[in-house]
Amino acid sequence: MIRINLLGQPRPKNKRAAASAAAMMEMGEVGSPKLKIVLVLGLAAVINVTYWYRLDKEKRSIATKMQVAQQKNAELAEVKARYMERQRQADSYKRRVDVIDQLRANQSGPVNLLNTIGDTINGTEAVWLNTMKDQGASVDIEGMALSTDAVAVLIQNLQKTGYFKNIEIKETFQDDTYKEMQAFQFTLTCEKGKS
Repeated sequence: MIRINLLGQPRPKNKRAAASAAAMMEMGEVGSPKLKIVLVLGLAAVINVTYWYRLDKEKRSIATKMQVAQQKNAELAEVKARYMERQRQADSYKRRVDVIDQLRANQSGPVNLLNTIGDTINGTEAVWLNTMKDQGASVDIEGMALSTDAVAVLIQNLQKTGYFKNIEIKETFQDDTYKEMQAFQFTLTCEKGKS
């Protein structure tokens, strides 16, 4: 029988050397592709396991942080609920106070109107007030003056108050019942401003 050495290595002389050569053949030589593939697969497995452990550690860390965040979120939700309830109470109280203030302002509205008209009439010479009717959006004033100039001054003084935005003369005439002096009856319509 003829034997051909395909490995290119000298043939071992004893059995032990033959067994180690056979193991080397099975495993592959140092430069053989089988050994390189095994080393690459081993290195890839080590890298993969290390990466998996790192990801698992991050997963546990994230889970712990998430649990802490959920507890904090639950605490903040309770605080928010209490805040919202107190905010609703504060809004309710504010609406009540605003209604009370509005009622007080409306209650003093006629007083302010009378004070404004009274001060204006008292500040205008030769003018007397007979009647005043509050019609809601306007005020009708009837009175007597010693001259038409006094009526014009009254209109100017009413405009200066800022309480009225439009003042018109309905009528003015000379009253003949007063023989010793000149007297003029007048009627004014004053439109209230927003004040």
